[in-house]
Amino acid sequence: MKIGFIGLGNMGRHMARHLILAGHDVTVHDVRPEAALDHLGLGARWVDSPATCADGVDVLITMLPTPGVVEDVLLRGGAAEALSPGALWIDMSTSTPAAAQRIAEEVLDARGVRRLDAPVSGMARGAEAGLLQIFVGGDAGDFREVLPLLEVLGDPAKILHVGAVGHGYTVKLMINLLWFGHLVAAAEVLAVGVKAGVDLGVLRSALLAGPAASHFLEHDVLSVLADGDYDDSFAMVLACKDLGLAVDLARDVGVPAELAALVERIFRRAKAAYGDRAGEMSPVRLYEKWAGQDFRLPLPTVPAV
Repeated sequence: MKIGFIGLGNMGRHMARHLILAGHDVTVHDVRPEAALDHLGLGARWVDSPATCADGVDVLITMLPTPGVVEDVLLRGGAAEALSPGALWIDMSTSTPAAAQRIAEEVLDARGVRRLDAPVSGMARGAEAGLLQIFVGGDAGDFREVLPLLEVLGDPAKILHVGAVGHGYTVKLMINLLWFGHLVAAAEVLAVGVKAGVDLGVLRSALLAGPAASHFLEHDVLSVLADGDYDDSFAMVLACKDLGLAVDLARDVGVPAELAALVERIFRRAKAAYGDRAGEMSPVRLYEKWAGQDFRLPLPTVPAV
């Protein structure tokens, strides 16, 4: 299959590599030409513009940081106009239904270009292992057609067709919103408990034994507890972007999202304190400061999850 791939960041670079190694004819583009060096060594072709990357491909995959960049690449970068009738655009970015709809209405629909939204979860380590979770919105036939392609990038058991176009974006934003909420809630509970004198390890064990146990408390927070790793593979600036998109979506559909707005405010406070490039778990650092101690436990090496 002839594939164009735009966006070779922390996750996209691994995803493009898997497609090349699977034997596909892959053309790549990124704003940083040096990001493609490894891919060229594996047999990919480099092009200098989004339009050239989209020209003549069967499938164009975008993995970009914001909805604005997605629109820039597809519309102002010329990729949408370059796609052939019948080609398929798969946007794997964490974006919004509204952004993709604007692109479709301005260019894609009139040209007969199909589209799927297929954002991913699993962080950089999932992309590197080819075990991402993928949430796909769009026509069921289009989904079945590209499922073998998606299985190169993700865990086959966690590639889900979640509904019509736009629903993939929505599901991904809701997953992120809930995860960020778990992070803030868990950090706050740990901070209050240890500040009140309970041993951190005892408190966490008690929480895991109770009805409020969570995947975050059992697995995700281990990177912080074991060695102070706040996961800089996903930056605070992107976490805050995703939270803002989730709050905007709630407003668009008329659902008050007061808890989401509070979580977003805490994340933005952490971004202001530790910087745009700080890891996505940096809000835990705020609670460590308020608790008067780092959250560290003598744990074995963090297991892969």
